[in-house]
This record gives sequence, C-alpha cells and structure tokens, in this order.
Amino acid sequence: MYAERPSRLAGAVVWTAVRDSGAAGRALPVLPDGCVDLIWAGGRLLVAGPDTRAHRPDPALGERFAGVRFAPGTGPPLLGVPAHELRDQRVNLSDLCGAADARRLAARVERAAGPAAALEAEALRRAAAAGPPDALTAAVVRLLEAGGTAAAAGLGVRQLHRRCLDAFGYGPKTLARVLRLQRALRLVRRGMPFAEVAAALGCADQAHLAREMRELAGMTLGAYAELAKSETSQPSGSSTTA
Repeated sequence: MYAERPSRLAGAVVWTAVRDSGAAGRALPVLPDGCVDLIWAGGRLLVAGPDTRAHRPDPALGERFAGVRFAPGTGPPLLGVPAHELRDQRVNLSDLCGAADARRLAARVERAAGPAAALEAEALRRAAAAGPPDALTAAVVRLLEAGGTAAAAGLGVRQLHRRCLDAFGYGPKTLARVLRLQRALRLVRRGMPFAEVAAALGCADQAHLAREMRELAGMTLGAYAELAKSETSQPSGSSTTA
C-alpha cells in the first residue's frame, strides 16, 4: 500500500509504502517522473535518481519504505550531485554526503516517531542551507507542463541541454516526454477516457499515447491504472519505492 501527502518543502511529497512480500512480481513499478527521492528502506538511507524507464523495487530492501520525493529539478542541489550522475540508479546516501553525515541522519531517523517525518525534516534543513531554488528549473517545468518548449526559457540549445542534465537527469526532449507521461497518469486517475487524454496532451492520436506509455513504462495505461488501484490509498503522481 502506498500513501503520500504534500511536504512542508514546496513542491515535494512525503510518502510511505508497505509492500506485500508475497506479491513482489505484481508490485507497482516506479515510472519516470523527473524526480529524485531520499528514501529510508530496510534501515538504509538511499537516493533514487531520475528514471528513464520503469523501475521494479528490489525485494532485498524489505517491505516498508518512507521517502521524500523532491519536485523535478530541486533535489540535486540539496544532495550536492548533478541529476545525470544519479540517472536510473539507487545509491547509498553515504556515497553522496559521506559516511558520518549519513550515520547522523540514520540516528535521527531511528529516534524519530516515524521515518517519513525525519526525512522531511532533513529535506527542510538542506533546503534552508541551499537557499532559493533555481528559477530556470521551475520555468522549464512550467513551460513543458503547459505544452510549450524548453527553448522558451531563453537559453541556447547547448546551455539548456547542460542545465537540464544537471537539474533533471536528461535533456529537455526526454523531460517533456516524462512530464507528459505523468500528466497522462493524473488524467487517467480522474477517469478521463484514453482518447481524451491523448487529445489533451497534444498526441497525434490514442495510438501515439499508447506507444509513449509502453516505451517509458513498459505497460499500457490501462494496466498501470488497474495495478495502481490496488496499491495506492491516495491519488499520487507516481508510486516510489527503492
């Protein structure tokens, strides 16, 4: 079962997940969303990088998870690593911030009433130390989610591509596809018919949307929507476990 709530950190989401060990093969996959997550899993602190394809949770990590999912482009500055270095990876937090810092956070999580709240507090602490988020990052996301192009952000092609790699883990074209996928999932959860979803997203037709979903998610929209009903206790952007 997966549940989430808005974080006190702007744009972020705090989530928890309990996985049925007897249904590992039917677990809801993590779909690309342009986000980075800080995760507590089986006593370990992990960072999940931005995905370019569906990711199946590792059964070895246990059955209970908690995490903070940062808004697209906002996590890498707080973790001190470019997003492209984390692409399609799950790494130990100690590999990024050092063993001592990771141990201190692990101790705080152990003492806390719940790991999700402790991770959120850590995210808020890092955000306060890092200062205001990059305005360009937010502008690119707004442009793409509105159906525009990242080029409208006013940067040259090469500079825009480099900034997107650092912030999101991939270039603007891939980011546009990922954000379109997430918008499609939100509309389907609201009950919108697939043909209307395709039109709302500017796809040539429903077949175009189906191809995009299969390429990024490895399954159809209908299959994902049915699987999500059994695992998600609240509407969400994407289910995220390590």
